[in-house]
Amino acid sequence: MGVKHVKNGHRHWRIRGQDGFSTIFDMKVELGLFTQEQIENLLKALTAKAGLNWTEIVGAYAKRGTKLANHHLDTQWDFPTCTCGSNPHFNASIVDEAGQIVSKRGAQ
Repeated sequence: MGVKHVKNGHRHWRIRGQDGFSTIFDMKVELGLFTQEQIENLLKALTAKAGLNWTEIVGAYAKRGTKLANHHLDTQWDFPTCTCGSNPHFNASIVDEAGQIVSKRGAQ
């Protein structure tokens, strides 16, 4: 029994949540199910649910520069990975069939 080769190299989003050194969430979904904007919104929702209180969530959506504003739900891209949060934090990476993060060139 050999390695199964996939013609077009199926890609997935690998979505993970970390709290310190512990993995609190790990899921792989087909790449075509989410746009990049949807991935950002998903990571914000997961981060808010896992680690923020009501006031912190409101502050994350407040106008920047105001007293209430914070950066708890800001997302950062280092393509092909998007990250949200600090502790806990969630990230989504484009991975190949073996679960390995694809190179920046291979992801596009």
